[in-house]
Amino acid sequence: MTLDFLEILKVTFLGIVEGITEWLPLSSTGHMLLVDEFIHLNTSDAFREMFFVVIQLGAILAVVVLFWKKMWPFQLKDKTQPKVKRNTISLWLKVVVACIPGAVVTLLFDDFIEAHLHTPIVIASMLILYGLAFILVESWNKLRTPRIQTLDDITYKTAFLIGLFQVLSIIPGTSRSGATIIGALLIGVSRVSAAEFTFFLAVPVMFGLSAFKLIKFGFAFTGTELIILLIGMAVAFVVSLLVIKFLMGYIRKHDFKLFGVYRILLGFAVLGYFLFAG
Repeated sequence: MTLDFLEILKVTFLGIVEGITEWLPLSSTGHMLLVDEFIHLNTSDAFREMFFVVIQLGAILAVVVLFWKKMWPFQLKDKTQPKVKRNTISLWLKVVVACIPGAVVTLLFDDFIEAHLHTPIVIASMLILYGLAFILVESWNKLRTPRIQTLDDITYKTAFLIGLFQVLSIIPGTSRSGATIIGALLIGVSRVSAAEFTFFLAVPVMFGLSAFKLIKFGFAFTGTELIILLIGMAVAFVVSLLVIKFLMGYIRKHDFKLFGVYRILLGFAVLGYFLFAG
């Protein structure tokens, strides 16, 4: 294939969609698959399957840049002696615990999910289902005070339970951040801490899943495919920087109901289109 201006526009748009939807609880993979129905990339199916996952590395790098001080477990006590931040080490160990359920399920069922559940109807159904879940959970949360206010308050048990919720995100349209945030809110984690733990959790999950997809693809890139991937990642990185800053400011004053409403409206729009217009 040749890389023409139209293909660059398509990849740029996909990068924008990825950067917005990776961190807002809207399902980045679901949106990417839906967008691809209308602006189909002129690539092989194998590359496209890998692209929709590996492009998320751009978004992950944005988190690393913005939260570097919180994520990096070492600091210089003076110019020569590094100091280990034990609370950060502990947090990363909890993240590892939270990753275990998703890693097991992905290894066992990834091929089945790719073959049978990457459909517009499944995506739309999950958009609606978890949109309703956000509205119901947030309504319930108004009646109680979160018992876990900071990242340091998250225990290994809580981390593992959040990891179990993350397993749900293997179904397209669910949203990895959406599933973990809903799970964290149900357990009693504050919105801000739920979002921040989701950011931490995304780093090893997406690096691991991207490595898995790259190995599966075989690193057999053409020059054009490599350029497409790099453009998508670069755009996702820049957009993610802006979206993460917006989200952290938004949830300090608002709940997630608005995202639930958006998911429901989009889900019904997608169902209507593919059931009646197709």
